[in-house]
Amino acid sequence: MPKIIMNHGAGGEIMQEFLTKHIISHFPKMKAEVPLDSMDDSAIIDDIVFTIDGHTVKPLFFPGGDIGKIAVSGTVNDISVMGAQPLGLGSSIIMEEGLDIDIVDRVMESAGKTCEYCGVPIATGDTKVMESGAIDQMVMTTSAVGKRSPYLDKDLQVAAEYRKVENRWCTDNSVRPGDAIIVSGYVGDHGVALLSSREGYGFESEIVSDVAPLNKMIAEGLKVGGIVAMKDPTRGGLANTLNEWAEKSKLTLEVNETDIPLRDGTVNACDLLGISPLSIGNEGKAIIACVPEMADQVVAALRKTPEGKNAAVIGTASEGPGRVVLRTEIGGRRILEPPSGDPVPRIC
Repeated sequence: MPKIIMNHGAGGEIMQEFLTKHIISHFPKMKAEVPLDSMDDSAIIDDIVFTIDGHTVKPLFFPGGDIGKIAVSGTVNDISVMGAQPLGLGSSIIMEEGLDIDIVDRVMESAGKTCEYCGVPIATGDTKVMESGAIDQMVMTTSAVGKRSPYLDKDLQVAAEYRKVENRWCTDNSVRPGDAIIVSGYVGDHGVALLSSREGYGFESEIVSDVAPLNKMIAEGLKVGGIVAMKDPTRGGLANTLNEWAEKSKLTLEVNETDIPLRDGTVNACDLLGISPLSIGNEGKAIIACVPEMADQVVAALRKTPEGKNAAVIGTASEGPGRVVLRTEIGGRRILEPPSGDPVPRIC
């Protein structure tokens, strides 16, 4: 492909291939415990956890959230799923000339309230303005630093009571045969709510975005122990996240379709639009792998939090080629392929 297309930034196989060939290949190799080319949610250098994320969501305001809430939540979540505690955020805002200052105030107020809720402040930032027409209203980029969670060592010690644990962090390649796969709640809501709001389909009357910071929920899971890997299924949704785990851990992940939390409204909307709710991005969910002996206790801990009240075990990891198998509602089995890209562009 000689030119950039939307799928180059939409998660899935096309984006992964693009990053590997045209972005990461130009940078020198890092000496880091979790380097750039591992393509985890954050890098880890000398036990410092670092991440950065750009946000081009359209529209800026949608049912359940806005670009400010996404910018804070998404970056906090990228730090948290590594098994780290986010300490502070950096925020870069690029605005279009002519943008109403009232819109800026609303976005910043939302970002501030989200920071207050999750307990992670915006500590530094930058602001730029571009000519009218050079950018679509506003783009936000947020970065964050974090340190090892005070609960992670105990968490991994609990996991080590049941099987060998090779990694010090909750990286994508840490899943092992027998591990239980958990999702923290309903999937697909964010993409449907945002698409419906953008296109005027009307689904947003019953479906709102799940956007939320997950650091408090994840801390409760780590306190129980046994968690070995975590990831937030943003672009490309559950299907993309599970396939990344399967490829990096070189395992087969088998999930039960009937166990995946899905709202009827989200499923119905996806059926009408011809898209899969398993391939749509989320902004307030985590996929967790833990030793099977601790799965029920981890789920119980997640359910005590607002963000994890619908958590469920959806499958297991086993020996086999790096792929994801979906056990369907009627008892059949099919390969759950990674999407080429998220079917809903500009959702984060």
